Order: sequence, then C-alpha cells, then structure tokens
Amino acid sequence: MAERESALPAGGRLDVRLWGKQKGLPAPYPVVCHLLDTAAVFGVLWRDLLGERMRERMAQALGLGQDEAGVVLSFWAGLHDLGKISPPFQAQVPEAYKGVQDDPGYRSAPGAENESMFRHEMATHWALARLFASAEYPGAPEGTGRLLRLAVSHQVAQLLGGHHGCFGGVLKSRELAAASEYQPGLGECGWAEQREAHFDAVRRVLGADVVPVRGLPAELAVVVTGLVVVADWLASQSDAIAKIMPEPGWQGTSDELQDHWCRARAAAPGLVKDARLGRAEFRAERFGEMFAFQPNPLQEDLVARLPELVSERGTGLLLVTAPTGDGKTEAALFAASVLGRAAGARGLFFALPTMATADAMLPRVDAFADKALAGERALTLLHSTAWLNPAYAGRHSGVGEDAAEARSLDDAMNPEMSTDPVTATEAGEWLRGPKRGLLAPLGVGTVDQALSAVLPLKYNALRLLGLSDKVFVVDEAHAYGPWMHKLLTRLLEWLGSLQAPVVLLSATLTGRTAASLVDAYRRGAGFLEPSAVEPCYPGWLFTDAASGEVCAPRSVDSGRKRTLDVSVHPVVWDTEDGPGIVDGPAVVPRAGGRREALRRLLAPLAEGGGTALVCCTTVAEAQRTFRDLCEAFPALAVRQGGLRLLHSRYPAKVRREITASCEADYGKPRAPEDTGRPRPGSILVATQVVEQSMDLDFDLVISSLAPLAQLLQRAGRGRRHHRGTKGRPEWARSEDRPRLAVLEPVDGEGELCVPRMWGTVYDAGLLHRTALLLHDEAARAIAVPGDVQRLVDTVYAEDFVDRLDATAREQLRRMDAEREAGEMAEEHLADMVGICAPADVAGDLNKLSRRESGVTEELVTTRLGADSGRVLCVYEQPGGAMTLDPAGKLSLPKAGKHGLARDALAQVMDHVAPVPGRWVRDGAAGFPAPRGWDKQPVLRDVVLLRMRLAPEGLWICPDGPKRITVSDTGLEEI
Repeated sequence: MAERESALPAGGRLDVRLWGKQKGLPAPYPVVCHLLDTAAVFGVLWRDLLGERMRERMAQALGLGQDEAGVVLSFWAGLHDLGKISPPFQAQVPEAYKGVQDDPGYRSAPGAENESMFRHEMATHWALARLFASAEYPGAPEGTGRLLRLAVSHQVAQLLGGHHGCFGGVLKSRELAAASEYQPGLGECGWAEQREAHFDAVRRVLGADVVPVRGLPAELAVVVTGLVVVADWLASQSDAIAKIMPEPGWQGTSDELQDHWCRARAAAPGLVKDARLGRAEFRAERFGEMFAFQPNPLQEDLVARLPELVSERGTGLLLVTAPTGDGKTEAALFAASVLGRAAGARGLFFALPTMATADAMLPRVDAFADKALAGERALTLLHSTAWLNPAYAGRHSGVGEDAAEARSLDDAMNPEMSTDPVTATEAGEWLRGPKRGLLAPLGVGTVDQALSAVLPLKYNALRLLGLSDKVFVVDEAHAYGPWMHKLLTRLLEWLGSLQAPVVLLSATLTGRTAASLVDAYRRGAGFLEPSAVEPCYPGWLFTDAASGEVCAPRSVDSGRKRTLDVSVHPVVWDTEDGPGIVDGPAVVPRAGGRREALRRLLAPLAEGGGTALVCCTTVAEAQRTFRDLCEAFPALAVRQGGLRLLHSRYPAKVRREITASCEADYGKPRAPEDTGRPRPGSILVATQVVEQSMDLDFDLVISSLAPLAQLLQRAGRGRRHHRGTKGRPEWARSEDRPRLAVLEPVDGEGELCVPRMWGTVYDAGLLHRTALLLHDEAARAIAVPGDVQRLVDTVYAEDFVDRLDATAREQLRRMDAEREAGEMAEEHLADMVGICAPADVAGDLNKLSRRESGVTEELVTTRLGADSGRVLCVYEQPGGAMTLDPAGKLSLPKAGKHGLARDALAQVMDHVAPVPGRWVRDGAAGFPAPRGWDKQPVLRDVVLLRMRLAPEGLWICPDGPKRITVSDTGLEEI
C-alpha cells in the first residue's frame, strides 16, 4: 500500500478535494464521506429492513457467515459512487474541479471532462470490475470459457453500476485492460490511483477484508441493488449531510475517516426510521383478532387447514376461487397473516385491477393493519391519481405555496403524515416521493405498479425489492388479458425465486389459467415440471416454494349459494336508432328490437318500484340507452335518482359524485327500514365499471351479451344483499333468486350478429361460444357457485365446437384461430418487452435493463390495446374568459414559478375526463394550456378542449374534424 500511496496526488494522501455531493450544501462534500455514509445506511437496512430468512439466503449464496455478509455488502454499497472520481463528474462544479485540473498528479486525455455520455455510474462499473479482480474476488469458473459475466468481480461491478436504475452491458476483458483508452472519461494517472485509494480506504474502515466465495443469483442481486439505491437516497439528503459535514481543514486521515464513520453509523438508524422503512409484524393469529365477525365457510376452511399446512411445508402460493361477495378479501388478509408470519415477511402489497378498486380497498387494509399488525405500519396508495384520494391525502401539511412548488410533484401533492408507527398507518413524506411507494411495509395499488417490476424500466430492481419480502395479494386474477397475464406470470416467477408468499384471488378462473399462474411461481422456485392444477369452485389450493408440491384442491361450501335465472332475448340491435344528443323527433322502437325489449323488461319496475341495472358494452351505447329510457319512462326520468347513468367518460369529480349516490341507493341496507319495503323505482344504466369494486344490489340485472365470465360478474349484482320478501317489489318476489336477462344481438335471420358500434371490445368467438352455451343452459337455472367452474371451463374448451353443424363449426374455429393468434401476439410482445426470468439472467444483469429496438416506455407502461387520452373541457364565456365550468365561476388557475399549487392542481384534475385516444390524436384540436401548467407531469398529456355554447344549447368543441360535446351524459362525439 505504501508504494501505491507514494504515487497519489495531494502529497500521497486520499484526496478530499474530490467531491461527491454539492447541491444544497455550504461546501462540496468529499466523495469518501458519501461512500461511508451510504455504507452505514446500508448496514441498518441489512439489519432492520431485511428479514432473517433473506439475510441467511444471501450469506449462503456468498459462502459467508451472516455477519460477514452484512459487512461485505455494506462495503459494496459504499463503493456505488466510486465512479464520481472521474473528470466528467468532477468538472460539473468548476470551482472544485480547478484545483484538481491544475494538479500535475492527475492526467487525462484532452476533453475527457466533456464525456457527457459517460455517466459516473458507468465509471463505477468499469473501475470496480478491475478493482474487485485485484482484490482477489473470484473470476469466471473453469470450464466456462472464462466469460467475464460469470466472474464475481464483474457481477458486483455491474450490480453497483446499476444504482441509477439501469444496468450496463457486460464489459470485455481486452477493453478493461486498457480502460482509459476505451473510456477517456475515466481519466488516467491520478484518477485511477484515487479510485483505488478510496476503494482501499472504505474497505479498511469497514473491515471488509473477507472475500465472497460465489456471486449472488439474479433474484438476490436485484434485492441488493434496490437496497443500495435506497441507502444512497437516504444518505444523500442534504439536511442529513449538513449534520455530519467535516470541519474546514479536514484531510481524510485514518483517524478522521474512522471518526466520520462513527458519526455516519450513529446517524443512519434515524434516517431509516424517519423514512418509515421498518417491518410490519403479523401479530394476530386468530380470525377473531382480525375481524369483528364469524368466518364464512371459505374463511373457516382456511382457518382450519392453512396454518397447519404452512407450518409443515413453509410459505408459498395460495389460490382462492370463489364468487363475488364470498369474502375473498378477508380470506386473503387472513392468509396473508399466516403466510407472512411463516415467511418472516415485512408487510403486504394488495394489487387490484383499477384505481377505483384500489381506492375502495385502502380503508379495508388500513382497518386490518390496525387490528392485526404491529411494528412499522406505513401504508401507501399507489396509482397515478392517489394524491387526489381524500382518505389517503389526509390533512394538509401547511407548507407555504412557494415551498410546496419547490418540491417534487409527488411530495408537493402529498402532505407530511404522523411518523408514529404505533398510531399511524399513513405513509410518511419520504415514502410518498417518486418511485418509493412499493418500499412501504404496506401498500394498496393497481396491479400495473407491481407489473412494472418485470418491465425494463428504470429502477425495476427497486420495485422488485419492494415486493421481495412481502405478501403479494392479487385480486381479480381473472380480469387480465393475455398481455397483462403474461407479465403477471413473469412476476410470479421472480416472486417464486425469492420465495415470497403470494395470494391470488379470482371469481372466475379457467383451469388452464390457474395452472399457468401456479406453475409460473413453481418455475421460479426451481420446479420446472408442470402441475395438474384443477381448482375447485369455490375453494382453494396451495403450493409451497420449498417442494413445489401442489396440495389437493379444497372444495368449500359457499355462504351465498344462489340459483340464477338466466333468460336470453334475441333482439335486433336498434340502439343507434334511438335519440342522440342532438337528434330530432323520437324514433318508434322497432318490433323485436333491443329498445322494445328494454321497455318490456323494465315496465314492471316503472309501475311497481324496485331497482334494475342495465349494463352496456360501450359508453356510446350506454349514453343512447339512457336517453331512450328517459323518453320511455318520463316519470322516472324527472324523479331524483329515478334514472342514472354511470360510465368512465365523465369528469373525475362528476364520476365520483355519481358513484357515491349509486353506492348509497343501491348498496348494502343500513337500517331495518331499508328492508321493510321495496325501494322506489330506479334504473342504473352503466358500462363495465360496475363489474368490480362497487357493492351494488339490484332486483333485476339486464346485460348486453358479453363473455360468460363478465356476465357472471354482472349477475353477482342481482339480489346481492338480503332484503327479505318485503324489501323486494311484487314483480320480483315470485322466486327468491337473482334474475339476469341477456340481450343477444341478432340479424334479420335470428343469427348472432355483433353490433358494429361494439368494435373489438369483446372477442367475437367468445361471444358466439357464450350465446350457444346460454341457449343450452336455458332449460334450467344456473347454480352459483356449483355450476360456475363447469361453465367457465366449457366455454373455453377445445371440443366445444364438436357439437355444432359443419358451417357453424368452421365459423367458430376461424374466430377461435383469430383470437388465439391475437393472444399469442400479445404474449409474444410481453415476452419481448418484459425482462427475462431470473434463471435466464445467467450473470448478466443488463438483461433486466435492455429494451428491444422500437420499444418505448409508453408501450411498456400502458395496457396493451388501451386507446385512451385525457381531456379538460375549458368553457369560453361570452366575454372571452376561459373557465373550468359552464357557469363561469371557476377561472383557469394560474401557475406559479414551479407550476400549480396543490389545491389548484386538484381542482383542475377534478375536471379531467378520459376519452378514446383517437379523439385527441385525430380529432379535436387542443387548446394551448396556460403557461406553467406543463411543469406538472400529471398534466402533460392532458388535452384542453375549447368548449363554446352552440345555438341548440349544447357546449361543443368546434375545433378539429370531430365535434365533441359535454353534457349531463358525459363527453360524446357528435
């Protein structure tokens, strides 16, 4: 070491002029201090964030004892920013760089400091690949062709080079041998020596002399990467650095480094605690401790069987299949407690299909945490507009407008919460920052938030860390198309490799789909042979991560057995003949048409009271249906709540208000008088938005033809709650069973004919299969849940076509082929854009960051096939003023230096509505947004539509080739 030191600049010492942090600080912060700070924080995360099982797995993978592993990994974390000792980085602060630049001990190629494409994390990768090799970290094993990607020295260097979210490619040995020639930004003499000196100094201070025997498998490498990122972020907070900054004249001697290390270690636990990155404890064991009611048959069977099964076989994956309303959420939370306790998990994440379902789940998880969990219970809500949810946003922090504007969007939009883990489950301010939400012990969010972990997005390793040591619960596992299903199976592979507990919930799931989910988890755990999964309905099955054995499915009774009366009504689809928003005189419904059928089915309600749901396929169909029913039943139309319309194409605030009124009037009875008499006549016309999350109860459900699974979901809104005979109208009392009327679109010959206005919402082959099956079942009622699994499997069965005549068989086979080709294309694209399975990483972490040519972030972050845009209607008043409302009371808010203030942004977002993407891509021209609005990322893709009052009394956007109007039926194209 003495010979090396004699060649160092600055008198042979560690050069503390080399800075690592500067922004927001009174003086540049020596890079060696930041390296030690990060190592100290990592040590706390290793001890307090990771569970015993995870620490032991990492230690065994490295061939070290657990304490040794903790020190070695902390040493690695400390080296993450070693690449900042390079000309391009140091030159970013000219006054600090000048002294080094003029020092003859530093040499570099001319212009090396201008290597703008050579970032410091890349320099870390290049530098550490050689330094770890020099420190005798194992190279590639014999018999592998000495591939550099298999060398532990390169694996660790690549891991640390990924601390800014993306892993670099595998380096080449010949390039490393002459690194500064291939990468001038590394610098030459002096720069390399200082990197080596800092490497040695951090190693000496930490006492990390031990060398790992092996590298980490991919699933553990991403966990360590995520921990390094978190440690770096926590250690980089300027207020934390200010408290331990060295005094002027600090030279970085051995004693001074040791003193700084002591101060950094003393400060680190507070940084982790203040960020609320601790562990929740699954304290409650009995169902009665978690919930204030007795378990139903499904829950009771899990209570009786699952704890013993898990105690014998360890943690794994639980699949629960049961009808809507059978208490799957409580079953999942109880199972999460059992699995979480067995796995030593630090919390849970509850993934749902939509923002509405996530919002509805938040208070339920919050209540569960209050009763069943101890320890750190910080809870985050994760979706793009979570900050607008008043239950999550909580009280305002009281920061001034200027201070709020100066913070990041996520921070500015979310107030600071109580940090007392005993009394609060709200996430603290740090966890609400960008990309951090999954790190909270508890989380509720859309499934996209979790699936992003298996896409080649920046910081996907951080997302995998967030899921790695938690119970992962997926609700509505049946609700995802081939694109998202493929991504879900890939995520399950990663979670299986991590031995993370998983709970999957589904109301309707084919055996083939169930097997694909279970086997994905088993593959990740190392069991490649497919299993013979045949789920019971209702029921559950379990596979453990240790043996991969799938237990015999458990069949259970349903607490809500029902007999469903299904009637199929072939009708000519005359919806477009009905009143449009600017149509003239009413058109008389044609005989045998859909409009006549709706009048006939709903006439008893109009006369005798009661409630009905009319579920439509598209928003346009729902809007026309609503207007037609207003014309058909004027007494209902004029009475408050007599006729309602609910779909997605409303401004956010309006949709929330309609949803709240629906839940109040059609929801669970709240008092005895609610069941003592029938409800007044009321009809809700809606789209698929009522299939999930909304707890609604109707006397009659009418639906346009849809795939069988969706029809069964909608039927679950019929007689959902007990109201007794007195609580139902006379016309609905003859049989105490729910009624589903399916309107089947047919042509003049009575053959199924998918309406043009439906587009490609549903696969035509599945619609034909469903219609044929319903006609076969028409002679008898459907037992729920007894017949459900049989029917769902039947409608997808390959031999379904065998019973058809030759012409129908050929037609359906053609449709099936088209559907299967589309599904294969979606699955192939998911394979192409998603990251590989952990077993396929094979020592090259760059595979987790590499995107195929032409694949954009927009593609990988949206649901395939989604054609959506967001618009804000801006109303031009007679005097020329532009307002957010037709009445002209809400002026467009003005932005400050850093964009809109919180309240102003919330007001704008209340008026944003989703629309088809073609409207804003090919349709109405956008109105320029006020100055400064684009500083908020959440507004950047919002298109403003200039609305003018037309002579017919409608607000219409006249700009562009399409005319768009907004009214009490939402936004429409006319």
